[in-house]
Amino acid sequence: MTKISVLLVDDHAVVREGYKSYLSLSEKIGKIYEVDCGEKACQHYMEQPVDVVVMDLSMPGMGGLECIRRLISRYPQCKILVFSIHNELIYATRAIKSGAKGYISKSSAPETLVIAVSSIAQGHTYIDSAMAQKLAVNIITEQDDEYKIKQLSPREFDVFCLLANGHSPRDVAEKLHLSYKTICNHSTAIKEKLAVKTMTELTLIATRHSLIEVDK
Repeated sequence: MTKISVLLVDDHAVVREGYKSYLSLSEKIGKIYEVDCGEKACQHYMEQPVDVVVMDLSMPGMGGLECIRRLISRYPQCKILVFSIHNELIYATRAIKSGAKGYISKSSAPETLVIAVSSIAQGHTYIDSAMAQKLAVNIITEQDDEYKIKQLSPREFDVFCLLANGHSPRDVAEKLHLSYKTICNHSTAIKEKLAVKTMTELTLIATRHSLIEVDK
């Protein structure tokens, strides 16, 4: 049986030592390498590719997400498992979208790490059950949002984007060369179609669909 080689990426030596002790107990795991930052992870993978990279997200210098993006862009075959303290859905979503094949929390049972590494090495994805459920709900919500957004007319969509990006109805009226009353009517129709009552809810939908402009 070919054993799985692993690269541990975490800036805390004690944490890495804990990973190694968990993994080395498994007969499936072979060589275990370790580095303390994203920059070294990229360098190590270039010189010594491994079957699975186990990576933290919160590190000094190049963060985990940027490291994932860089590794995947250079080495599409790279298999990355995020092992993070963060339980929030946004972190898992961004990690998976960046190219990671799995996501588990550091609060998971120790054996979960070995199970996840083995699964990913075999070409599967692995997300711990609680996070997977949250992701499934989020996907359903996004699909529902997408259907509702498609019900907006082109003009309503323009108004929706401007309002969601913080422009007042009067600002929107001026930008689109429409009357204030017309914008208010559009705003009411938009909220009805999106099934929201407040600007906060409207902005949340826009955020989920990357319609919020980010200042550069």
